[in-house]
Amino acid sequence: MVAKAVPRRYGSGSRVTRRTHLARSARVSQVRVESAPNPCGMSDASDDAAVRPPLPEAGGEARARGRRLARSTAIFSAATGLSRVLGLVREMVAAYYFGVTGRINAFTVAFQIPNLIRALLADAALSGAFVPVFSELLEQGDRKRAWRVASTIFWLVLLVLGGVTALLILIAPLLLRPFGDPGGDFDLAVALSRMLFPIVVLLGLSGVVVGILNSYDHFTVPALTPVFWNLVIIAGLVLGVPRVDDEDAQLYVYAGAVLLATVVQLLLPVPWLRGLDGRLRLVLDWRDPAVRRFFVLMLPVTLTLGLINVNAVIDTLFASRLLDPELAPAAIDKAFRLYMLPQGMFSVAVATILFPTLSRLAARGDQDGFRTTITAGLRQIVFLLAPAAVVSVVLAEPIVRLVYERGKFTASDVTVVAGCLAAFSLGLVANGWMLLLTRGFYGLQTNWIPTSVAVVTLIVNAALDAVLYRLGVWGIPLATALANLIGAAALLVALRRRTRWRDGGRVAGAVVRITTAAALLGTVSFGVWFVLDELLGRSAVGQIVSLGGSLTAGLAMYLAACRMLKVRELETLRSTIGSRERR
Repeated sequence: MVAKAVPRRYGSGSRVTRRTHLARSARVSQVRVESAPNPCGMSDASDDAAVRPPLPEAGGEARARGRRLARSTAIFSAATGLSRVLGLVREMVAAYYFGVTGRINAFTVAFQIPNLIRALLADAALSGAFVPVFSELLEQGDRKRAWRVASTIFWLVLLVLGGVTALLILIAPLLLRPFGDPGGDFDLAVALSRMLFPIVVLLGLSGVVVGILNSYDHFTVPALTPVFWNLVIIAGLVLGVPRVDDEDAQLYVYAGAVLLATVVQLLLPVPWLRGLDGRLRLVLDWRDPAVRRFFVLMLPVTLTLGLINVNAVIDTLFASRLLDPELAPAAIDKAFRLYMLPQGMFSVAVATILFPTLSRLAARGDQDGFRTTITAGLRQIVFLLAPAAVVSVVLAEPIVRLVYERGKFTASDVTVVAGCLAAFSLGLVANGWMLLLTRGFYGLQTNWIPTSVAVVTLIVNAALDAVLYRLGVWGIPLATALANLIGAAALLVALRRRTRWRDGGRVAGAVVRITTAAALLGTVSFGVWFVLDELLGRSAVGQIVSLGGSLTAGLAMYLAACRMLKVRELETLRSTIGSRERR
């Protein structure tokens, strides 16, 4: 018989039974053998002073936590970076075959609805509610119940999302009607969306599998599954599109490749479940309070992530209805793919690695550890994303030209997409902060706070769209960037009120120093690129050398400036690299 867990409320002091303490301590020993180290170096031991070693001084603990965060982030970022690079190759191949004008806009709009439903009901929405519930059961030592709950959720997801997918396929024409005639062919957009709707149920199941692995601090394999997702799509495009003459048929090949790739993404991490201390079974214990709590938590998570993706749908609606329906949707989408490259490599890595840790800290009521971890994550994100944002603004046109300008993607398309990329990048750091802070509130199981912020952000984004679309296609991404800035500020205020977080001054000081270094990076990068571009011209090799040389010079300036300004995250990075070399 497992001791009943005493309810916890973060911020009011945690009480746990002695049996739960012993289970926790046993878990620590087992986790140290079975899984990777805790990403932030935080002990999973009991809060009981009798079984916990003496704490190091606050400064030393913070530095150790920062080093481990940097190390885990580096590993996860490498895996995620590989998938993002392949994603970029995928977009380059798609741009070569389809460009950004014409019927490809039907595909872009057709993918928006399945992607929105996926965000509402599957993937990250499921993981965001699942990880805190599953982690808390593991933290209590009740592993048998944890796996029974996971199994129940897995099969309920299959049943519910399977039915939702079937319904969406039937009503696809009604869902796409507000977008008019994207790409000049409404029927094509409907047919493509029907092919893509099954990704909803597939990614729902994937969300459960990935949530289990992340709860055991296994991040690498889930991070690598998008690598194979991209490889399958690239293979489908390269092998399938040239064999078909009709452009509509080529787009069907594209949609089929996406569907097949999603099947691979679901199945690939499944074998790694066998190495854990439980397994998924055919069980439907829907009366378990933990299952009900999962669905209670999922509602605000669903609304939060759904509202974020509703922003994208609203952007597409403005682009398709009020701008050019045969250019604007695809141009914004191509810029968004480039914008997400640093986002996926860095902020997603930090947020994903910290999420299980934040959930465990909240479950045991470790307020100081929670606040310190959030602060370290915020600083790490600005250190990694600020230079990426500056580069994406000052070098937007050469980046877009090198990546996309070939085949059906023309020089005039470069100008449009580059403007969108620069506008998106103004909100890059803010978007990364929103991702981490939202996960922090999920860990606290106070999910309605980010939901409320998401509602405000949605309203602001729509209002700004209605004003800024008059600037041209780039006005839509600019509205998104400004909405992200407002959303991040609101979440920081909410965090301060909810957890008594008081590190705003230190984070602001880091932001000022890092922004100064990033500005120097931008100046050097643009200057070097301008000189090399004039000397070498616009051949493929010339572009690679010009852009690569400018990025190398800019990075050197950024690191030198960070060292001169005593940016702590640089020292953390150097000590992490040094410790890895000494091994």
